[in-house]
Amino acid sequence: MTSAFANDVANNAASIADDVKKSNNKSLGAMLGKSLPDAFRKFDPRNMWHNPVMFIVWVGAAFLTLLGIFQLFDASLANGEPVYFTWIVAIVLWATVLFANLAEAVAEGRGKAQADALRKTRTTTPAHIVKGYDEKNDPDARGPEKGEGPAYIEEIPSSDLKLGDVVVVSAGELIPGDGDIISGIASVDESAITGESAPVIRESGGDRSSVTGGTRVLSDRIVVRITQKPGESFVDKMIALVEGANRQKTPNEIALDVLLSSLTIIFLVVVLCINPQASSVGASVSLTVLIALLVCLIPTTIGALLSAIGIAGMDRLVQHNVLATSGRAIEAAGDVTTLLLDKTGTITYGNRQASEFHALPGVDHDEMAKAAALSSLADATPEGQSIVALAKSEGFELDEVPGAVDVPFTAETRMSGLDLPNGDRIRKGATSAVEAWIDKEGGVMPVEVRDALHEKVNAISGQGGTPLVVAEQYANGEVKVLGVVQLKDVVKKGLKERFADLRKMGIRTVMVTGDNPLTAKAIAQEAGVDDFIAEAKPEDKLAYIKKEQAKGQLVAMTGDGTNDAPALAQSDVGVAMNSGTSAAKEAGNMVDLDSDPTKLIDIVAIGKQLLITRGALTTFSIANDVAKYFAIIPAMFMEKFPGLGVLNIMGLHSSLSAVLSAIIFNAIIIVLLIPLALKGVKYRAEASEKILGRNLKVYGLGGIIAPFIGIWIIDLFVRLIPGF
Repeated sequence: MTSAFANDVANNAASIADDVKKSNNKSLGAMLGKSLPDAFRKFDPRNMWHNPVMFIVWVGAAFLTLLGIFQLFDASLANGEPVYFTWIVAIVLWATVLFANLAEAVAEGRGKAQADALRKTRTTTPAHIVKGYDEKNDPDARGPEKGEGPAYIEEIPSSDLKLGDVVVVSAGELIPGDGDIISGIASVDESAITGESAPVIRESGGDRSSVTGGTRVLSDRIVVRITQKPGESFVDKMIALVEGANRQKTPNEIALDVLLSSLTIIFLVVVLCINPQASSVGASVSLTVLIALLVCLIPTTIGALLSAIGIAGMDRLVQHNVLATSGRAIEAAGDVTTLLLDKTGTITYGNRQASEFHALPGVDHDEMAKAAALSSLADATPEGQSIVALAKSEGFELDEVPGAVDVPFTAETRMSGLDLPNGDRIRKGATSAVEAWIDKEGGVMPVEVRDALHEKVNAISGQGGTPLVVAEQYANGEVKVLGVVQLKDVVKKGLKERFADLRKMGIRTVMVTGDNPLTAKAIAQEAGVDDFIAEAKPEDKLAYIKKEQAKGQLVAMTGDGTNDAPALAQSDVGVAMNSGTSAAKEAGNMVDLDSDPTKLIDIVAIGKQLLITRGALTTFSIANDVAKYFAIIPAMFMEKFPGLGVLNIMGLHSSLSAVLSAIIFNAIIIVLLIPLALKGVKYRAEASEKILGRNLKVYGLGGIIAPFIGIWIIDLFVRLIPGF
């Protein structure tokens, strides 16, 4: 890679990261100012009617505006109130609608820097499509060109690519669309998508075959089959997501909308009945006061912030580099009761290290350790290199043996080793594999040796380690088992505490591993998980998920391979790794761009924070309405019924000042709560009952107290207006 190209990649990644950082660090004032134009555009009634509560406020503001115009020509319509009272109330109601729109616009605006950065990658790039491709005519080796053989390469715009097309991408070129590598291996720069500057390896035939359009191949050459239609690529979905363009209301939001709409209708009926009742006792209430009272009593606070809470929750997920196909998935994450976590890479680091040499009775320790190390000299795996490192730490000096032949590890043999020039052969591998090799070579393992070997293997497995048996066949045909190398899979720090926090919230953690039951049990105990699935196959995961769901549990899991697709599709929250196959990403309802399986725990926390925030602000809003009811009603009628003055505990100046103070407070509180709606209520890993109790105290009691204080302070200024 040339220095100029390297600089271009680095600058692009730095620019994107800077854009997102600036967006997240902007002050609320700057975000409000920048979002004002979008807030005004949302005044269109075709948009407003989707939010029934705020649509009522919009209708009330429009009606009072018309009423104010008529009052300019006929003062009798003011019902004895100052004409400008109607205008002030109308302006405050328009401001209430504006603040509600502003909350949603700010939430959407936070994702625009990320969307703009992503658009930099969504350019129309050349695509080298393979015409007439089949596996027998794979053009991976630089050709053929057009006209040479049954398959040829043609350059077309990436926008013309169709589902199923095959393209060739060489070093330095942008991948023109989402797809799976069907031939080749390459180093790919995904910084434009993930923000991570370190390149990743993508190759055909495995669980890391998926590539994303807009990322760049840094080395080698790959053949990619396109798996997405134009306009439906991964980048397109991310842009739509962070901007909130395709955000649909979740079931919980719809249910809350129904509740808020029902409360609005109830209060509308109550307000309509006030004037007839007042007239029967010689009192009357103007239309301006009735509309203001209605707006104060309906749940405008949560109605104004509901959409912003949902968008902000989605934004928090995107900031963690996770793409969700819908808000439903985030809510489901908040309700999850069972987490399925892969052992390797999630609970453990995945790099097993040699920790100890165990020679069998009658075998010299040095002989066993040296044989294990010699068989690992050419072993490039982390396990093999750790065996060499352990031997060197015990003082062995190891040099390559001239004329020795390396025997690499294969999935079929499950062994590796070394054939020495003198005819001796050393093998190390799984217990069953080494025993099968001994039998094949005609060796005989005495019963006492076999028992000692199995005892040592079971002891290592019981401690959570992985045993590798070392055996040697001498030139005379004699086979001897030397001992066992203990490999230790290190559990990540801090996970035990995090799992304990999840347990407090009523979430069970289940470790999924291919290890034998003894090893799985030991690691599960060390990590602190509640259950484990040992020697797990894809169908085992699927069966476990169905069993949990049959009990009424919501299940979340991660996966990256095609064989994980059924379980991802069955789970309530399926998080596919970005490095995984297209089948896995299509089956899941979330994609982790960083391919970090531990992020599932963070996703659950984000989902719970979303639910807690919505619940807290709903509680605050309804408590507000109750308080405003008792604050306003006595003040409204105390002039006609002096006895109600006893209930005017705030000492509001008059009925007009009480109503105006209440609707001003109603508008201001929306603005004050926007930061909380965007940031979310602080999340603590506690039981649901404890969270509910604290929120009722903080947001329920606070929602009752705040209007009394706020309306009283505002009334001190409103009473100074002439005529009030």
